[in-house]
Amino acid sequence: MQAHIGDRVHVHGHTAGVPDLWGEVLEVRGSEGQPPYLVAFNDGHQGLIFPGPDAVIEHTVSR
Repeated sequence: MQAHIGDRVHVHGHTAGVPDLWGEVLEVRGSEGQPPYLVAFNDGHQGLIFPGPDAVIEHTVSR
């Protein structure tokens, strides 16, 4: 998995009634776009994540 600053992270809720989380990558701390990523989520919190199989990186179009 690779991400760049400004890409979006979509974490799918894996339980009924649990909403998906969306966030913007603020920092890429791994080498060559690898995790961990510092992400600002749509619910207002920030966190350092190692995305799992329930996460998708949505790349921004302009680089």
